Amino acid sequence: MVRLTRAQQQARTRAAVLAAATQEFAEHGYVDAKVDRIAARADLTRGAVYSNFPSKRSLYLAVLLEAVPRTPAPEAPAVAMDVATAVEAFARVWLERLPLAGDSAAAAKLKYQSLTGVFDDEPGRAALAGLTTLESLLVALALESCQPPEAGRRVRLAELILTLLNGAGHLAQTAPGFGDPFDVARACRHLAGLDVDDVWRPPHLPYVAASEPRHDAWTPPAELADAITGRPVGFDGDGLVVVLGTGRLGAAEEAVRAARPGDVVTVAIVTSDPAEIGALVRLKITDLAACLRRAFGPTISLSTRLVVDDQAALASAVGADTAEKTEAAIRIRDGKIIARASGWGAAYAAATSPTPTEADER
Repeated sequence: MVRLTRAQQQARTRAAVLAAATQEFAEHGYVDAKVDRIAARADLTRGAVYSNFPSKRSLYLAVLLEAVPRTPAPEAPAVAMDVATAVEAFARVWLERLPLAGDSAAAAKLKYQSLTGVFDDEPGRAALAGLTTLESLLVALALESCQPPEAGRRVRLAELILTLLNGAGHLAQTAPGFGDPFDVARACRHLAGLDVDDVWRPPHLPYVAASEPRHDAWTPPAELADAITGRPVGFDGDGLVVVLGTGRLGAAEEAVRAARPGDVVTVAIVTSDPAEIGALVRLKITDLAACLRRAFGPTISLSTRLVVDDQAALASAVGADTAEKTEAAIRIRDGKIIARASGWGAAYAAATSPTPTEADER
């Protein structure tokens, strides 16, 4: 008889819980699912379930994350695309998650990765709002990679695309069979031709305090991965490092728009609730990354790197905490921290901070 190690036994128990939970959520939905039934399906105790997942919500998120593909599909395009073609390619990939007319209500929500009724509390709603804003920025950066740099930002276009796609997803749950996904994808393509007024001037920017000039040592953590491309994140060049809690994710756009040409912008997401809010972040970002890699190809490269800072390694190096409202940023030059900022507007303050040469000239 082969004796399992403790780690192997834990992995086996976790897999059994996830399999049982998938069946339970597919049959009853999130709201009506019962942890006791999940334990019975897995032939485990209720305590064994909670020893692996501290709440039903964290278990549901783990089930959804388990279903997200981790590698791009073989058909991922390797040819250059214009913005309109890229929009339609992204929409087609995104719409594949829509449930079929014959799916039960519970199964449809599970397939669509529905979060309806899962996060009704204020921290969860704030995190979802921030993540949707960040998703728009990331989709925009992917679209901008298909055009000349002088063509302008595509953030407002990305917001419209995600609005249309999420509306189609909601209808697929509540009115199964309504609408044609191919028509929706073509409609998204036409959005690329709209003259969208992509203005950006948040009213708080004139009141943002300037960053603090510094000359500090910079010791970044090793072996971090970009959550979108999967490639290692290095900190060899000049640029910005921005640490954001889930209540301040909208500040990522402030850093990207205010950054100097040639700056490398790295955004790190932190949370003080890894079991639930952290799992939500991981789910949304992993799912979006899978869609972007399939639509734009596995060699996709964005001008901004994104780190899901589960262990707060990058936050610690910057000197930031992991609270919901965290916003901290540093500017790096020649391997040194030359500016620091924290609080509301920190990303913008660090992005617009003068270099030592510029400061001397002033």
